[in-house]
Amino acid sequence: MKIFGWLKRPKAKALGYDAAGPARVARNAYDAGNAGGRRLQTWMPTTDSANAILFQDAALLRSRSRDMARKNAYAANGIEAIVANAVGTGIKPQSKTADADIRKTIQERWLEWTDEADSAGLTDFYGLQALICRAMVEGGECFVRLRVRRPEDGLSVPLQLQTLEAEHLDASTNKPLANGNFIRGGIEFNRLGQRVAYHLYREHPGDAMLFGTAKETVRVPAEEVLHIFKPQRPGQIRGEPWLGRVLLKLYELDQYDDAELVRKKTAAMFAGFITKNDPDTPFMGEGTPDDKGAAQAGLEPGTLQLLEPGEDVKFSEPGDVGGSYEAFFRQQLRMIAVGLGITYEQLTSDLTGVNYSSIRAGLIEFRRRCTMLQHQVLVYQLCRPVWQRWLELAVLAGALPISIGDFQKNRRSYLAAKWIPQGWDWVDPLKDQQAEQLAVRNGFKSRSEVVSELGYDVEEIDAEIAADNERADSLGLILDSDPRKVAKTGAVQQIQSSFPE
Repeated sequence: MKIFGWLKRPKAKALGYDAAGPARVARNAYDAGNAGGRRLQTWMPTTDSANAILFQDAALLRSRSRDMARKNAYAANGIEAIVANAVGTGIKPQSKTADADIRKTIQERWLEWTDEADSAGLTDFYGLQALICRAMVEGGECFVRLRVRRPEDGLSVPLQLQTLEAEHLDASTNKPLANGNFIRGGIEFNRLGQRVAYHLYREHPGDAMLFGTAKETVRVPAEEVLHIFKPQRPGQIRGEPWLGRVLLKLYELDQYDDAELVRKKTAAMFAGFITKNDPDTPFMGEGTPDDKGAAQAGLEPGTLQLLEPGEDVKFSEPGDVGGSYEAFFRQQLRMIAVGLGITYEQLTSDLTGVNYSSIRAGLIEFRRRCTMLQHQVLVYQLCRPVWQRWLELAVLAGALPISIGDFQKNRRSYLAAKWIPQGWDWVDPLKDQQAEQLAVRNGFKSRSEVVSELGYDVEEIDAEIAADNERADSLGLILDSDPRKVAKTGAVQQIQSSFPE
């Protein structure tokens, strides 16, 4: 009763509580939830799904993104920074098969095949990784066809990869099928919502106008196509260009900078303006009028010119861009860098005011995002299925000493692999090496993990070290870098009693 008595008070009603029922919060508990507020009355966001939004705007957004990547240096540099850090020299597999001899053979055959992977013959498998990542960032997605080749093609493993831009998917096709499947944006799904096929143009639609080819589509089973994109929302089936958030700002900032450049250029074309009493009297070295009738005059070093009463010379003083130009431009570029998910320094290559701590803090956050991209998108959507199809075809083609029955029985064991991206280069390698060494000695990390983070295969490193040690011992060499014999301080730890004569 005391509670309801309090609710009858004017103060309680003003706070949004109602005596007729239980206590409730005010109607506009969130500032952004006030639909009728003066400040938010023009903010009416869409409630459409991710797919509805993309199907409506993706084509124009993609074309503008590609245009900006071609013409704008900052956009191109930002995309290249993402690709260089996420892929670099390649994300490479390390087979985890238990048998050491088979594991070595798998790695050798894989290395041989990487040079044959591109169906266009322009790069290797790791170059394809960079190409696919760039296409995904610029266009939102990329398609990869797994093309099985004939034995007479002479490949070490009869498999090649064909990369296709997002425009190859017939996004205009949306319809139910007689078998119960349905097509949404060119992707065919079954009743369970699983992808069963892609309806792709045989040629890039942009080539139709150039070469006069027809826009013919072909149905390709889903097991032969890899769809590479970064999903942002549950249920999203197409990719979004990464430049989408900053396209307008990039476009207008480029126009602003170009206008400032043209303004300064135009102003600098005029050296001065002369006022004469008599238009027919030559003045300050005035010569013959040009073909447009404009008289030109010039100055020579040491000229002293006497002017008649009323005559005047005014020199051009082009207006400066202003002291706020650099600060304004830098702030806009920072916002663009945030929209792309990279640092300002990576976007602009401007290291002004950077110190060790600030650049390292920025790189740690960026590289964490790159690690997510590597493992959640590039490895899962691209590398793993390619590795699986390659191993299957390598066994069927007899390129590996594994029988088909043994492979089917121990499939998981043979497919097991660890994917190793290129290692990061830090600002101060000495400090990082010391930290890694301390982590290994304290048991917080394995030596194998440290080597993997550097982008190398620990088995290859160990084999190289063993070969180097064997060669040094055979030649009777004691190197300062050999921890078996020389301590960090330079003192001899062990001297072999005899060396080969």
